[in-house]
Amino acid sequence: MKHKLFIKIVPLALSLTFAPFSAQRGIPPKEVTKITHATNYPEHLDFLPEMVNLLKPAEGWSVSIAASGLGKPRMLYLTPEGNIYITRRDAGDVLLLRDLNKDGKFEDLKTVVAEFKGVHGITMKDGWLYLCNNNELRRYRVDADGMLSGKEMLFNDMPSAGQHPNRTMDFGPDGKLYISIGTLCNDCKEMDREAATMVQVDPTTWKRTIFASGLRNTIGFDWHPQTQELWGVDNGGDAKGDDWPPEELNKLMTGKNYGYPFAYGKREVDKSREDPAGNSKEKWVENTEPSSYEFQAHMAPIGFQFFPAGTPFSGDGIVAWHGSWNRSTPVGFKVQWVKFVNGNPTGAEDFLTGFLKGKTRFGRPAGVAIAPNGTVYISDDANGVLYRLTKN
Repeated sequence: MKHKLFIKIVPLALSLTFAPFSAQRGIPPKEVTKITHATNYPEHLDFLPEMVNLLKPAEGWSVSIAASGLGKPRMLYLTPEGNIYITRRDAGDVLLLRDLNKDGKFEDLKTVVAEFKGVHGITMKDGWLYLCNNNELRRYRVDADGMLSGKEMLFNDMPSAGQHPNRTMDFGPDGKLYISIGTLCNDCKEMDREAATMVQVDPTTWKRTIFASGLRNTIGFDWHPQTQELWGVDNGGDAKGDDWPPEELNKLMTGKNYGYPFAYGKREVDKSREDPAGNSKEKWVENTEPSSYEFQAHMAPIGFQFFPAGTPFSGDGIVAWHGSWNRSTPVGFKVQWVKFVNGNPTGAEDFLTGFLKGKTRFGRPAGVAIAPNGTVYISDDANGVLYRLTKN
């Protein structure tokens, strides 16, 4: 179903009486901004096994079903043994999938964590499996059979989830834990300093510091295997038109601000926003970091991972586009290959397409995991399928 909403933002007249308050809250924009906002949800189709034949992998690659009937699988963690842990945010649990006969299909499935409401982020280090939801970080000891024991709650005071509860995390080359904390709303100046940031956690004290800010919702991030630099794909704002703001790929650096909520992309000012207190938007964004690469608006990036060192494509990345809901013509609903040259992004090509057929779709790519041999796994949280892509 498609709806269009016309939004007109008109500047307000300020009197001297309200001058002290406007100095704190910011001054409304001088421009009149017109936005045509479309709501368009492609119709969902239930999955049938033969639908895999509708998918088109990149040339030289094959796609198959590694597991199905998984409900709404989100983020993936692939172990050195070839097992996969999957978080299911909606069910509030974590699954362990094992391929016992090594035929490329996960026939053994066990629930290893239950009753963890909203669990989403997952990673592993030194025999511990780490999990987080919108405000809590906990870990479990990994037993020899892959099952978990000895739960420890490390902290439970991350900012309230709001509109973006999908925390993700991973350990960096420096041994620190990094957690992405999205904005609480679509488009607002946050009251909590940790909202719309990437935080760094010291694993000796579990204290958090802000690593980078001005990030609306960077769910997918990873370290480049050659440069060890941190890259993340950020979700742009909604309800600002069909083609703006872009989804963006950022090189995340300590202490840097990436523009949200006053700018997107390469310091493109959001003219619908108020000016920040004591400054103009244009001046404010001069001190922010521009994006390194931009993508079509509203494709909604979820998982992002680099091909690891030792694979033929090491240093290139894979991003899962969950798909749009607020664009006249739907976009996303696919997986792309992001090319890097000398440690920097140079372009993107389709890696797995076919989920979107006109006004219908039978899948929404979410999580990404890449094995040491280059095999790529993609979760579909609309139809409960785990896909496996292999080089021919």
